[in-house]
Amino acid sequence: HHPHHPPPRTTPPHAVPEDTGNSPGTTEEIIQWAACKHGIDEDLVRAQLVSESWWRQRQIGDLTSNQSRCHPSVRTGSGTCPETLGIGQVKYRFHTGAYEDQNAIRSTAYNLDYVYAFWRRCFEGELTWLNNVERGRQYRAGDAMGCLGVWFSGRWYDSGATGYMERVTNTLRERTWETRVFRNAD
Repeated sequence: HHPHHPPPRTTPPHAVPEDTGNSPGTTEEIIQWAACKHGIDEDLVRAQLVSESWWRQRQIGDLTSNQSRCHPSVRTGSGTCPETLGIGQVKYRFHTGAYEDQNAIRSTAYNLDYVYAFWRRCFEGELTWLNNVERGRQYRAGDAMGCLGVWFSGRWYDSGATGYMERVTNTLRERTWETRVFRNAD
């Protein structure tokens, strides 16, 4: 259980990201903004993004030979293409709306706004469909780490989610983003 509780929601439950993708901020500033906007602890965001992308907007992941699972701009025609893109690793086939104007690919701010708008919907208890699919326990509102696990596995407390939650917790405890190895990467 994380010691910080997000503040009450200040945007409507159906809110979608509004960032235009033109933010001039540093990655650190954009992380702080997204955490503040969506009411999630900044360090939890920092830790998750180390796990997802090492804080890199150009990060790709989940290579597949099924071209339809990749955004058209990254399809290769043959071989593999990445299903997930960006600092928060937004998976195209589950979040096609995030890719309507390619901001999820180009913009760190938009990518994080999308990821944590999804997190907030989970945290508020809006993802009731999680109780209609396989799960490790009953879905409930107010579980910050459980909602991070959903981002990774698409399920509530399944083995993928719990393994991911453990990795993020370890990164949070170690504060990897403050280490020389992290700061000197690239």
